Amino acid sequence: MASSAYRNGTSKGAPKPLASYTKSSSFKSRLHPSQSSGAVLRRSSYGQNAAAAAGDDGVPGRVRVAVRLRPRNAEELVADADFADCVELQPELKRLKIRKNNWDSDTYEFDEVLTEFASQKRVYEVVAKPVVESVLEGYNGTVMAYGQTGTGKTFTVGHLGGDDTSARGIMVRAMEDILADVSLDTDSLSVSYLQLYMETIQDLLDPGNDNITIVEDSKTGDVSLPGATIVEIRDQQSFVELLRLGDAHRIAANTKLNAESSRSHAILMVHVKRSVGGGEDAFSSEVDNSSHLVKPVKPLVRKSKLVLIDLAGSERVHKSGSEGHMLEEAKSINLSLSALGKCINALAENSAHVPVRDSKLTRLLKDSFGGTARTSLIVTIGPSPRHRGETTSTVLFGQRAMKVENMLKIKEEFDYKSLSRKLEIQVDKLIVENERQQKAFDDEVERINQEAENRITEVERSFAEALQKERLKCQMEYMESVKKLEEKMVANQKKHDRDSFLNEKCNGEVLGTSTSEEVSEIKKLLQNETQLRNTAEEEVKKLKSQLENFMQSMAGGDAEIVKVHRMLEDETHKNKKLEEDILILQSQLLQLTVEADQTRRHLDRGGSGNAFAGLDSFVSQMRHSQFKDSANGQKAPMATLFEQVGLQKILSLLESEDANTQIHAVKVVANLAAEEANQEKIVEAGGLTSLLMLLRSYEDDTVRRVAAGAIANLAMNEANQELIMTQGGISLLSMTAADAEDPQTLRMVAGAIANLCGNDKLQMKLRSEGGIKALLGMVRCGHPDVLSQVARGIANFAKCESRASMQGTKGGRSLLIEDGALPWIVQNANSEASPIRRHIELALCHLAQHEVNAKDLIGGGALWELVRISRDCSREDIRSLARRTLNSSPSFRAEMRRLRIEC
Repeated sequence: MASSAYRNGTSKGAPKPLASYTKSSSFKSRLHPSQSSGAVLRRSSYGQNAAAAAGDDGVPGRVRVAVRLRPRNAEELVADADFADCVELQPELKRLKIRKNNWDSDTYEFDEVLTEFASQKRVYEVVAKPVVESVLEGYNGTVMAYGQTGTGKTFTVGHLGGDDTSARGIMVRAMEDILADVSLDTDSLSVSYLQLYMETIQDLLDPGNDNITIVEDSKTGDVSLPGATIVEIRDQQSFVELLRLGDAHRIAANTKLNAESSRSHAILMVHVKRSVGGGEDAFSSEVDNSSHLVKPVKPLVRKSKLVLIDLAGSERVHKSGSEGHMLEEAKSINLSLSALGKCINALAENSAHVPVRDSKLTRLLKDSFGGTARTSLIVTIGPSPRHRGETTSTVLFGQRAMKVENMLKIKEEFDYKSLSRKLEIQVDKLIVENERQQKAFDDEVERINQEAENRITEVERSFAEALQKERLKCQMEYMESVKKLEEKMVANQKKHDRDSFLNEKCNGEVLGTSTSEEVSEIKKLLQNETQLRNTAEEEVKKLKSQLENFMQSMAGGDAEIVKVHRMLEDETHKNKKLEEDILILQSQLLQLTVEADQTRRHLDRGGSGNAFAGLDSFVSQMRHSQFKDSANGQKAPMATLFEQVGLQKILSLLESEDANTQIHAVKVVANLAAEEANQEKIVEAGGLTSLLMLLRSYEDDTVRRVAAGAIANLAMNEANQELIMTQGGISLLSMTAADAEDPQTLRMVAGAIANLCGNDKLQMKLRSEGGIKALLGMVRCGHPDVLSQVARGIANFAKCESRASMQGTKGGRSLLIEDGALPWIVQNANSEASPIRRHIELALCHLAQHEVNAKDLIGGGALWELVRISRDCSREDIRSLARRTLNSSPSFRAEMRRLRIEC
C-alpha cells in the first residue's frame, strides 16, 4: 500500500478561554493503575497556578504513547524486496524491536503497539477515545501525531474518509463522539483550525488572517489565540466541510519521501462548554403560609478544550531532496520539532528549566506536556531498513514522552448569566402569577362583599317587616281586649246597678263571687298579652343575634379565600399534567410519522422490482435449460435462447441508464460467454468492448464482478487475449483490482489476469502495464479462492518465461522476481490449500530451471522448498521436475553440498 493512502485533511473553529473554577473529580478511578500511583509528579507553572486557584491537587495522568507501523508502499516493495523489515512488532506484549543487523536488535515498550493491519477505528479507540471522553467530563485533552515524513500522520489524524467511512481519521471520529454526547440546546461546541508555518500561526479557515499572536494569561498560565476564527458546530456534515476547506488551504509539497508532504503543523482546537447541575439556594424566605417560592439550581459550566495536532514530518534534506524555499521550510519544521524534543527531555528528566519559549509550537503545547491536559501521542514509523535511523529517533522520542506526567483538572465556573436569566424568567412568571391570583382574590372578595351586603339588606328588610307586622298585631289584639273589657265592665256596671237593689241582701255573696271570676279572667288575658309581647321581643333578639353571626362570618372571609386559592392550585397542577400528556402524545405522533415514512419508502422501492421481470425470466430460462440439458447429457441450447431474444438487443442493454437493467444484461452476457461457441459471436458483436467500458465507468460491485467474470471467460481464448490487451483491458483489470474489496470481484479479476499470463506473446506488455503488480496486490484479500487464482496466474507466467528462456527468446532474471513475487511464493509454497500449493510448487520449479534465478531463489529461502517438493509433493510430475532442476543447476548443487543436503 502506498504511503499516499495515508493523506487527507480537515478543519473548524474554537471558543476563547474563560476564567474557570477548578475542582477534582472521580476521573482518577478511570486512569491506568500506573497513572494513579503515589509517585511524585512534575507539574508546569500553569498546572500549579490552576491548582492554587482551585485549592486542589488535581488527578495525575502520564502521557500515553502508541506506535503505529505503516505498511510498505510500492517504492519500498521494489527497492527493499531483498531485505527484511527493520521493525518487528509484538502487539500482544506491547513491544517492538528495531533490528540493528541480523544478530542484534533494540527492544522498546509502549502503551499500545499497532501493526500495519490495524484499522482506523482501532487506532481511534486506543489513542484518542479516552482523551475525548475525558474532555466531555471537563478535562483538557491533546492528541498528537509525530513521525518521519510519509509514515501516515495525516492519514491517522486528519483523513476524511470520503465514501469509505472505515478510513475516517481521529478528527472526524472525535467530533462524531462529541456531537453524540452533548446537547446543543444547553451546551455549545466550537472549533478553530490553524497551521504553524515557518514559525507563523495562520488561520486555515480565513487565509487572510496569517499572523495570529499567542496570548498567555499571567495568572492562570492559559494559552489562547484571540485572533483565530471561531465556528459554532451544529452537525457532523458542517464540521467535515470545514475540515475540507481548511485542508485545501494547508501547505503541502512533493518530496522524494512523500508525494503530498505537509509543510506545516495542523492544529484543530475543539472547545466544549457544558452545563451541569449544582447546589440549591433559597433566595428569599416565606412571606406567609400561602406563599411558595421555587428554589433555583445554581448552574455550573464545564469548559474543556480538545487539541488535535498533525505535526509536519521530520526529514533529512539529503533524503527528501528539498531545495530552495522547501529547504527553508524543512529547516523551520526541524527546528520546531527539535524545540519540542528539548522540552520533553527536560520534563522527563525533571529539569528545573523547561525551554517552552524556544518555539511557538512548544508554547501552544505548554498545557499538553507537563500541564493540566490529558495527552495521547501516536508515533508513526515505516518498515524500510533504509530509514532505520529516523525510525529509531522517532521511537526514542515516544519513549521520552512516556516519562512526562500531567496534573489533570476539571475547569468549572458558575454560569451567572444563565442563572440570572433563569431567575428573571422565574420572577416574571411569579409576578404574573401573583398579579393573576391577586386579581382573582380581589374579584372574589368583592363578590363575597356584594353578596353579604345583599343578604344583610334583605335580612334587615325582612326583620323590619316582621317586626312591624308583629307590632300591629299586638296593638290590634291589645285594643280588642281593652274594648271587650270596657264593654264587659259597662254591661256589668248596668247589671250591677239594676240588680244591686233587688238582690243586695239575698244575693250579695253570689254576686261578689261572679265579679271576682270576671276579674280573674281579665288578668289571664293580660298575662297572655304580656307573654305574646315577650315572645315578639325574643324574636327580635334572635334576629339581631343572626345578624351578628352573619357579620362574624363576613370577618372569616379570608379562610374562604384560602380555600379558593387551594382550588386554583389544584387546577394549575391538573393543567401541568395535561401538558405532559400532550407532550407524550406528540412524541408518539412523531414516531408514527417516521414509521409511516419508512413504510412508504419501502413500498416505493418494492414497486419498481418487477420492471425487469422479463430479463430475469430470460436468465432463469437459460440456467434452467443448462441444468436440464446437462442432466440429460446433451448440449445446452444457449444459441437458440439468445437468438430468440437477439444478441444485439442484449448487448444494447449493457448501455442502459437503469442500473437493474445493466445488472441483468451483464449476467446474461456472462452466461453466454461461458460457452466457447458463443464467445466469437459476442466479440464480433462488440460485447468485449462493452464489458471493458462497464469495467471502466461503473462503480456497482455486482456489475464489476459479473463483467470481470465475463472477461475472464473470454480470456480463455488466445485470439480474445490479444484483443483484451489491445483495448487496454489489463490496465482496467489492474485498476479494478486496486479499488475492489469484494472477494468474488477480486476472484474474477485474478482469473482474467491469470488467463492472460498464459500467453507467451503478452509477457512484456502484461508486466509493463502493471498486470503482475495487480495480481500480487490482490493477495491482501486473503480469501482462498482469490489466492488460488493469483497462484495460477504466477504459475502460468513462470511457465511461459521458462518456455521463452529455453527457446532463447528471453534472458535475464525472471520478471516475477523483479516485481517482488518471490517472498509470497516462498511463503505459500507449503500452503494448506491444495490448489494454491500445487500452482506455487509448479511456479517454483519453472523459476528454478534457469541458472540466472538461482541466486535469488537461494537468498529467498526457495531452495528448502524445492528440496521439500522433490521429496513430498503429491504429484509425481512436479516431484520429478524438482529433482531434475536441483540436479541440473550448479548453484543449487554447490549450495546443497555446503548445507549437506541430499536430494
